[in-house]
Amino acid sequence: MKIEIYGTGCAKCKRLTQAAEQAARELGVDYELEKVEDLDAIVAAGVMRTPALAVDGVLRVSGQLPSVSALREILAG
Repeated sequence: MKIEIYGTGCAKCKRLTQAAEQAARELGVDYELEKVEDLDAIVAAGVMRTPALAVDGVLRVSGQLPSVSALREILAG
């Protein structure tokens, strides 16, 4: 599973990264995490609000910071 975190490195982006990693570990899934901080790449991915999270190329969260339990549901898919 590929998890992408879109954001410029703000505090919320960092918290989303930590929460997504925690959720993936709790699920016991193999994952690759990529942080995308380049504004052109963020816009090219269709992200209008950060922080955002994509799973396997599908944008699942934008402009919010979901709980670890909500992220587990998203990642379990």
